[in-house]
Amino acid sequence: MRHKRHKKTIEKASGYFGRKKNVFSRAHEQVMKSGQYAFRDRRAKKRDFRQLWIVRLSAACKECNVRYSEFIHALTEKGIDVNRKMLSELAINDMPAFKALVEQVMAKA
Repeated sequence: MRHKRHKKTIEKASGYFGRKKNVFSRAHEQVMKSGQYAFRDRRAKKRDFRQLWIVRLSAACKECNVRYSEFIHALTEKGIDVNRKMLSELAINDMPAFKALVEQVMAKA
């Protein structure tokens, strides 16, 4: 059983640098630490992507002479429920449609 457990850990550590790939004690430490990094970064990835979408939207809004915060506020006021990911994709791939959306949302009612 010990051999099986060690072998499983060493297989998980394949590709690591130095003794971390073939010495059980070092491999076990690194596999445990890698698991912590993976757990942490699955959550951090969500934050990173949201931040990226906001930066893209801010740049697109600047092209339309509107501030990002005003645009998002106007969207919620009008009851348009589109997430930031889709808005940034629209801004990147179809700028005329994004400009039309901005004009529609920012029009005074």
